[in-house]
Amino acid sequence: MNIEQSGILYDKVAKLIEQARQKVTTTVNLTMVHTYYEIGRYIVEDEQQGERRAEYGKALLKELSKQLTERFGKGFSVDGLERMKNFYLIYSAQKSETVLRISEAFSLSWSHYLVLMRVDNPDARRFYEIEATQQQWSVRQLARQCSSSLYERLALSRDKDEIMRLANEGQTLEKPADILKSPFTLEFLGLDERSAYTESELEGRIISNLQKFLLEMGKGFLFEARQKRFTFDEDSYYVDLVLYNRLLQSYVLIDLKTNKLSHQDLGQMQMYVNYYDRYVKQPFENPTIGILLCETANQTVVELTLPKDSNIHAAEYALYLPDKKLLQQKLQEWRNEYEGVTAIKNKMHDS
Repeated sequence: MNIEQSGILYDKVAKLIEQARQKVTTTVNLTMVHTYYEIGRYIVEDEQQGERRAEYGKALLKELSKQLTERFGKGFSVDGLERMKNFYLIYSAQKSETVLRISEAFSLSWSHYLVLMRVDNPDARRFYEIEATQQQWSVRQLARQCSSSLYERLALSRDKDEIMRLANEGQTLEKPADILKSPFTLEFLGLDERSAYTESELEGRIISNLQKFLLEMGKGFLFEARQKRFTFDEDSYYVDLVLYNRLLQSYVLIDLKTNKLSHQDLGQMQMYVNYYDRYVKQPFENPTIGILLCETANQTVVELTLPKDSNIHAAEYALYLPDKKLLQQKLQEWRNEYEGVTAIKNKMHDS
């Protein structure tokens, strides 16, 4: 056997071992999650018998913790048992007992569920669980998405029916507007919101944190180029960032704007999009999407400058994590307004 054949055999065997270890790790993690769920169920059922006082329940958990720790070691503190109890209470309400009997009931590690249990809104919690599973988010990535209020930011750019889809299906990409958030959050760039910085500095920070930027952009994004040049009539033009979304099968052109958005900016992006549609995209690909990522997006200027069916969008970015309570309040106000308008329309239709 020559060296090349030996290398090929090694790669195959190494890959097989890595897959086996990953499968064992996943199985162990899921078994642990199911076990903690059942421990939580036993605790809740025991506490419900005879409507025992809270003091009794605390004493019981303390004794249980002592006995389990003596036999099985760390991992069964009183706080840990309380988390298992809460895990059961939260997820027994979210998932039916029928579903919980099958192995697909839980798909993440216990550390993931510790993050999810801190999300109060059941719809948001389901959304994050779906996305973390589908996108294979690490615990750190999941915590970041929850902290950045991804659910609320996506929901604020959708109608009521699509908000329900977020909770039941996660983020679905069917049209260009589905990639928008309100706002995009770029806190990972480490730029002080109060300091002055240029578009080149903003672009440089994004390239240095490209993986985090693509995570913030959403599912299906691939990086192609920065300062992409194209030339016609002896003039050269540069697109700040060129991405590709494999789910939409579309190029996504991004221009960064640190100053006030103008109609000239929109016209320039229209030219970029037209160029890509005519000279770059393949026949099987969908129309190019243009995004002007602005500190302040003037939607009135956008609406007056571009046709309604335009594939160009102005979206705001923030250099800090948003106020979750404020976003939740805005979302609730939006829902109330939407439901009020819908009720009036239905009433008019019935009469």
